[in-house]
Amino acid sequence: MVSINTNVGAMIALQNLNATTSQLQTTQNVISTGLKVASAKDDGATWAIAQNQRAAASSLDAVKDSLNRASSVTDVALAAGSQISDLLTQMQQKALAASDTSLDTASRNALNTDFISLRNQINSVVNNASFNGINLLKSGAANVAALANTTGTAVLTVVAQDLSVGGANVTVAATGTIGTVTQAGLMIATVQTSINNVSAALAKLGTASKSVSSTLTFVGKLQDNITAGVGNLVDADLAKESAKLQALQTKQQLGVQALSIANQAPQSVLSLFR
Repeated sequence: MVSINTNVGAMIALQNLNATTSQLQTTQNVISTGLKVASAKDDGATWAIAQNQRAAASSLDAVKDSLNRASSVTDVALAAGSQISDLLTQMQQKALAASDTSLDTASRNALNTDFISLRNQINSVVNNASFNGINLLKSGAANVAALANTTGTAVLTVVAQDLSVGGANVTVAATGTIGTVTQAGLMIATVQTSINNVSAALAKLGTASKSVSSTLTFVGKLQDNITAGVGNLVDADLAKESAKLQALQTKQQLGVQALSIANQAPQSVLSLFR
């Protein structure tokens, strides 16, 4: 039947053209965003999984910040501790020199002055060994606890080491001198003990620093893997989408031509009335 009221061919051509246009719009959105799943509308389940993983990766930034602060605090403490160890070595040399019974008073006093200066420098180094207001070397200093996971249930602790004069590790008294042969002789052993204690304290800080660095490296790799996993879920294959775009554009052009042909069909009725 030939009808000018109902053009079935045109309706079918229009439906196909609309479907092609819709697919073309979807492909263009994928190419413009680079995402095959840009919203929950595209794929609700995949989008939800990706969002959860994005949140996990973002939370790891806070963990990395905490570990970086702990690493900086520990590095400052280690640098200061090494300086203190060097000062103690110099103090030992002064004490050994002052134990020489053949020294005259002027020489002994000069050595004692140097010794006291070195002793006072230790506390100066300790007081300046702060990062972000945190000092691991002061007497009574608190430990540093860095985040080790995204739930806050695990921490990595860097134990404070008291390196102040007269403290647990530097056993030289705050008023210690080498003004006499006897004092110098006793001070040699005291300084040696302090050197041993400081070396042990620095070893503990070094181990903690290595642990923080290792954890930081792991967290960075974990974050990268999570980000890559999210990409696998939602990123588009642009090479594939580009080919699809070309095909849809051609299909759209053919659809327009098919609709045009279908719309011309009723014109054939006119020939019946000639």
